[in-house]
Amino acid sequence: MVAVVYGPSMTARTGLRVPGWALVSAVAAPVSMIGGWILADSRQQSFDAVGETISALAASGATAPWIMSAALAGTGIAHLVTAAGLRPVPRAARALHALGGAATVVVAALPVDVWPRAHGAAAAVGFGALALWPACAWVRGGSGVLRPVVAAGVATSLVGLLALFVAELQGLTPDSGAATGLAERALVGAQALWPLVVVVALRSGRTDSARSSAS
Repeated sequence: MVAVVYGPSMTARTGLRVPGWALVSAVAAPVSMIGGWILADSRQQSFDAVGETISALAASGATAPWIMSAALAGTGIAHLVTAAGLRPVPRAARALHALGGAATVVVAALPVDVWPRAHGAAAAVGFGALALWPACAWVRGGSGVLRPVVAAGVATSLVGLLALFVAELQGLTPDSGAATGLAERALVGAQALWPLVVVVALRSGRTDSARSSAS
């Protein structure tokens, strides 16, 4: 018999599982976001994907703004559903994840050229929440993606990408913001993919307690 000591948080979550529908929504988020900007970009004439933001593809003056707007809304809804299904993850992390999803839906509803301030505020909340939720997604005695070192590492990486995007957006980088679009795509792509990694890891992995019982 292998003795394993858990803190209260891990003990409370050893019997919780991630449902199958959360896997569907976790897959839907990056497919919607990445597929959306690729499709919208292909329909938009004279669009600079390296220098221009995703919001420009959903602006009212874009060739097919509904494509990126629908992609943003779909991504946000997918984040909300996934957050609800991440039952082994602490509630604070799930709440931040859900907040990021809700803010993304708001971004989709407020074109940047029509509602610039509201769009910017919603985007700031969304980017921030989706970058920070992994920092809370750990449990004492957790393994795999629930380890504190993993949570800290992922959150640090996402915050770093967010800082780079903000610097590009404000023209504070050596290229004076010429890669704003590229920086944003790296950020939102990573934010859309990480929940999928967490869901797959939690659904496929066995907890230490389960291994203990089998010994």
